[in-house]
Amino acid sequence: MKLSRPVSWFLLAFGVWSWVIWITFVKNLWKDGSGLAFDDAGDPTAYFWVHLTLAVVSFVLGTVVGVIGLRGLRAMRSAS
Repeated sequence: MKLSRPVSWFLLAFGVWSWVIWITFVKNLWKDGSGLAFDDAGDPTAYFWVHLTLAVVSFVLGTVVGVIGLRGLRAMRSAS
């Protein structure tokens, strides 16, 4: 399968965007002062674990999508 240049750039940008967004989210989750992420004793709540799992899955998917885009761009560069 051959990816076009715009699709490859889109996939790469999506991968980078996913990392930027989810890193920011995890930082905010870690610093949460509302009581949702950590209980009064400072222990993580179910809210924390669910959202951390979502972030990790998004990191993995963003990485996979970004690598596909990068490989598409490299394949075009080596073909020309």
